[in-house]
Amino acid sequence: MHIKKDLAELVDASVISQETADNIQNYYTQKEDPPQNKLFVIFAILGALLVGLGIILIIAHNWDELSTFTKTILAFVPLVFSQMACGYALIKKSNDTSWRESSATLLVLSIGASIALISQIYNIPGNISDFLLTWLLLSLPVVYLLQSSFTSLLYLTGVTVYAAYSNYWTYPHAESYWFWLLLLAILPYYYSIFQRNKRSHVVLIHHWFVAVALIICLGTAVDQNEGLIALAYMNLFCVFTLSGHMINLQSQSQKSNGYISIGQTLSLLLLLASTFHDFWQSIIRNNKTPSTSFGPEFIAVCLTGLLATGLLLLKKIKFREDPIKPLETVFLYFTVIYIFSFVFPSVAAFTNILFLLLCILIIREGIKKEHLGITNLGLLMITALVACRFFDTDLQFAVRGALFLFVGIGFFVTNFIMIKKRNG
Repeated sequence: MHIKKDLAELVDASVISQETADNIQNYYTQKEDPPQNKLFVIFAILGALLVGLGIILIIAHNWDELSTFTKTILAFVPLVFSQMACGYALIKKSNDTSWRESSATLLVLSIGASIALISQIYNIPGNISDFLLTWLLLSLPVVYLLQSSFTSLLYLTGVTVYAAYSNYWTYPHAESYWFWLLLLAILPYYYSIFQRNKRSHVVLIHHWFVAVALIICLGTAVDQNEGLIALAYMNLFCVFTLSGHMINLQSQSQKSNGYISIGQTLSLLLLLASTFHDFWQSIIRNNKTPSTSFGPEFIAVCLTGLLATGLLLLKKIKFREDPIKPLETVFLYFTVIYIFSFVFPSVAAFTNILFLLLCILIIREGIKKEHLGITNLGLLMITALVACRFFDTDLQFAVRGALFLFVGIGFFVTNFIMIKKRNG
């Protein structure tokens, strides 16, 4: 490690004491596993996956020639061996991450394989939703017992697939909200690894998986009032943006996490889509009578709206040194425009103005911070707005060309001035 050499140099120069150097070295040693250990964990997990798949393929090749009793024994063999491996990892290798991760992965795969094989051998009726639900319920304890982050990611993937299959890929689909309870069940583990090391790669990957799972699961709230779901999604995207910024402030990290990337990108795309007149016509057309107004969509809007408002207030109180960013408050303006859409048919004009003001605020923030990335984001947003109006309006080609020329000059001048200011 380079830090050892630097610390030794600082001790020799009497800049810090040996005790301080030892404390710093211990801190970084405990903070994160060495790269070699990480690589070994990855290969151990990959090896467990390959072993599990290899066993399944070997059994499948000779499956039809085996008796029912033999099939039953073989169905439980991977499960027994993987449980033995997990027991050994818990008792003898509890501090070895590679052992815990690989044995937990093998056990989760064995659970799914055993369920499928027993169902096939004895022709037990059921569908894929029931299979996924049983598999997830049996796999959940593995995450907590072996403290396996990779198994947690597999579990989150399974919950997302279960939600999608139960509500999007079956017709007619039955109303099922089991996946919300399944998603809540993994949050304590997610919180524990976050508290352990807020900046670890495992935690950053979990941010992405949780965000994607929430986005897909939220769409299952659509019942008879589809128009409301756009409002719920805007609230959720702002929840992501606020959460991501507060996580970075709390962990003193400048790295962009999945919440910020997904929240900002999708909130901008949704707001850009709302600048079209057809978007609001679709919203009005899909909003039903008052008798169906208080369905699951309304509950989703209320919960996500309250959560976004609560996070906004929390950031205002707890992180006063960090000003509220424009993209963190979009859900408030979008809600107001959404309400006015039932009164003013041409409400798209308001979203165009809001989008343009948001672009100006982002460009202003980038110039103030001398940050080219933020400034160019605002300029790109203006370019996207101009491009949308290029195809959506009846302006003359000369006017359209002048708009693109104006934006292009803005790109060049802004970047030139900022780079010159930074170098000068």
